[in-house]
Amino acid sequence: MNILEYLIPFVFALGLLIFVHELGHYLVARRCGVKVLRFSIGFGRPLLKWTTGPDRTEWALAAFPLGGYVKMLDEREAPVAASELHRAFNRQAVGRRFAVVAAGPLANFLLAIVLYWGLFATGIEDLKARVTLTDAPTSIAARAGIREGDLIVDIESEPVRSWSELRWVMLRHALDNKIVQVRVRTIDDVETFREFDFSGVRVDDQKPDLIKEIGLRLWRPVIAPVVGEIKAGSAAERAGVRSGDEFVSLAGTPLNSWDELVERIRSRPGVPVPAQIRRAGQTLAIELTPDEFNDNGARIGRIGIGLANHSDGRTAMFTVVRYGVGEALVKSLQKTWDTSALTLKMMGRMITGDVSWKNLSGPLTIADYAGQSAKLGWTHYLGFVALISISLGVLNLLPIPVLDGGHLLYYMIEIIKGGPVSERVMEIGQQIGLVALAMLMGFAFFNDITRLISG
Repeated sequence: MNILEYLIPFVFALGLLIFVHELGHYLVARRCGVKVLRFSIGFGRPLLKWTTGPDRTEWALAAFPLGGYVKMLDEREAPVAASELHRAFNRQAVGRRFAVVAAGPLANFLLAIVLYWGLFATGIEDLKARVTLTDAPTSIAARAGIREGDLIVDIESEPVRSWSELRWVMLRHALDNKIVQVRVRTIDDVETFREFDFSGVRVDDQKPDLIKEIGLRLWRPVIAPVVGEIKAGSAAERAGVRSGDEFVSLAGTPLNSWDELVERIRSRPGVPVPAQIRRAGQTLAIELTPDEFNDNGARIGRIGIGLANHSDGRTAMFTVVRYGVGEALVKSLQKTWDTSALTLKMMGRMITGDVSWKNLSGPLTIADYAGQSAKLGWTHYLGFVALISISLGVLNLLPIPVLDGGHLLYYMIEIIKGGPVSERVMEIGQQIGLVALAMLMGFAFFNDITRLISG
């Protein structure tokens, strides 16, 4: 694995999200007349710094990149000259302080809205929400009566236009543990309803693929096993396979599809296998020895070939989800709101024990997803950045004293009681907040390491 394929997308996403968050604080602070002393991406010793503007604000890039901060003029941190007291943060009205602190998380939500707006307006290529059943005969989908090739149209009247939307909407309804109505269009183009009973479903990291646990898998058209690209030095090249060849049989058993070819090759790592191929109307006999690879601890075989261009199969499986500019904006607002609400719901279920704490992810998992989404293309990567931006916004609004949400809680109490919270209360809150945040980070890192070890 090339670590740069994961590190570069992760660093770019993290840097962008931190910059946008702190920029929100900075711009609103300046708008409220507060003097900004330092704008830092990262914590600790500055690796790079410079000063700009009439206030000689210091801009810094620091050694520890998991965060950032905007340091403002404040009497609680250092003496302030009498001529600048009106520009100190602690001297501002509570409404202004509230606005400055809230601006960071709101900037993250705004970034997500802009990214989703652009993606929805330009169009996102995705798999169609056409499904078939897994091999589990008593699954939720099997009991609902799902049939081969059913296209899911909507769930509880909420339109489903792609495989990604299907996974998202299914997750939301699974968390509600209730029966939902799913409208489908059958392979014969007949619309009907299937009833999914989600009561008793538990979202658990031990069962990471909720769609599979429900009993669904992606429907695939039958595609002929015709060879496209051949990897140099691969088992296929050594056996004399050429682009355009069609596999007829493997180990004496006829092949009907590309999926059958892949499955049989995977099950024969390092084992010589006789095969027949069709080339220019002639049937030829060859022998393949699949190269052995490790797939999360399992030995699998590969021969180094790609599927030939199959436009009919691609048309059957893929769709482009696109909205008009106005509709895309509405959709982006709805997506950001729904994602925020789901994040809070998941956190609440973790506290009550209805959702496993193993679903909590840290920087290693985020880096993994950053790399994977970048490999899928820029639309998937930007969608990932939008999702993480929302998560960062929600996290910072939690009422934990060391986070923005904790400060906002203090200001709300100040508004209600007509005076600021005492220094002693704030000190105790800081200590509690640090412990809570350390526990969250500890869980996240532990889950990351566990996933890394277990594959």
